[in-house]
Amino acid sequence: MMKSKASSDSKHQTPPVLQQIRDHQREAFRTLGPAGAITLIGFIITFFFIEPAPPDVIRIATGPSDGNYYKSGLAYADFLKTKGIELQIQETAGSEENFNLLIHDKGTNLAIVQGGAVPKDVNPESFESIASLYLEPVWIFYRPGLELGRLGDFSGLTISIGRDGSGTQKLAKFLFAENGVSPNSGGTEFVNLGPRDSISKLKSGDIDALVLVLSPEAQLIRDLLYSSEVSLFSFDRNQAYSKRYGFLEAVTLERGVIDLEKDIPSEAINLVAPYANLIATPSFHDALIPLLLDAATISHFSGGLLADAGEFPSLVGSEFNNSEIAREYIEHGPSLFQRHLNFWVASLIDRAKIMLIPLIALLFPLIKLAPPIYRWRIRSRIYRWYAFLNSLDQKLRDKDSWDLEKYQAQLAQMEAELAELEVPLSYMQEFYDLHIHVDLIKRRLEAFNQEQLALNK
Repeated sequence: MMKSKASSDSKHQTPPVLQQIRDHQREAFRTLGPAGAITLIGFIITFFFIEPAPPDVIRIATGPSDGNYYKSGLAYADFLKTKGIELQIQETAGSEENFNLLIHDKGTNLAIVQGGAVPKDVNPESFESIASLYLEPVWIFYRPGLELGRLGDFSGLTISIGRDGSGTQKLAKFLFAENGVSPNSGGTEFVNLGPRDSISKLKSGDIDALVLVLSPEAQLIRDLLYSSEVSLFSFDRNQAYSKRYGFLEAVTLERGVIDLEKDIPSEAINLVAPYANLIATPSFHDALIPLLLDAATISHFSGGLLADAGEFPSLVGSEFNNSEIAREYIEHGPSLFQRHLNFWVASLIDRAKIMLIPLIALLFPLIKLAPPIYRWRIRSRIYRWYAFLNSLDQKLRDKDSWDLEKYQAQLAQMEAELAELEVPLSYMQEFYDLHIHVDLIKRRLEAFNQEQLALNK
């Protein structure tokens, strides 16, 4: 029975190596614990001061469902869905309505708008530009036989300038006004029709000309370029428009670029093209801007008939101040965290990094304090026992009456504790010096004891 009990006790004893590991772990925790606790408290406080997390649902104002802005919105929505963001696409009449929504609808803080369509009463500080996405030329088709060399020659004609609320209408009025053409002057009449109705009435002769702002890849434009019933106006001073108005770019539709076999167009056509701009209100969350630019890059990077690959998205052609986040992305690409981490994790780090810098700066000196604290903890144990030895040694020297058995018991207890103590190798000299001094005091105790016994005889 006794053997069995001893065996059972030995099974429950902690192996010496494991006990040493645990002792070192406890010592490290006692030393580094305060630094870690201070840092953790700092992180918790920081969490309450960083910008809130981005929303997972956003809304974008685009344009008619048959337009390029709406199609771009659909492409962005597909991309954002893979990142856990729902992009709600709001169909509108065009840029004018988009601006109204941005100003009056708190649920809409993102839109694609046409260059040159900014309302007069809009404060430029009310919006920021995320990027220019692509160029959409101004196409003016007219009845064959009309001699039209400049926009001023359209005076006296009936012209469809686009739907109410569209950027096309606003830009058309602006361009004609700059050339002295306005409704009810010289017999000029502006009518507000959509693209398909305008084309139908132009071919039937009910109107003399129409204005469209569309991509050259749009099927409506392709059909008109192939048609012999209409002619395309060439801006002979397109460079002048580009120099005067930053939201316009001078472009050329090269001869044969639409169809080489049929030589369409049969000559180079000079055009002016406003930029399609992605803009946002100040309330739009900055963390979502890189994601939108990712989506825009995928959709528009390849360029087209009027732009080289890699030209868009761009910072050029905006009528508002560029977002600093967008500028950083377009000039230097996504951040390290955005390239290698999940969007939500990268977003948290990017939002917190301004606060994390001082916290990390605080952590380094705390870490540097750990070794001195550790040395002090180890040496404080040794010095505590030296204090006891010194007290005992003084009593031996003074030869005062005192309890010899009590101090022998304390010295024995001290030796037992030293036997169990685990000390790092770097402190072994102090440790063995202590053992030598314990042995010295022990021998003095024994000598004193022998001296007392001799006197008592």
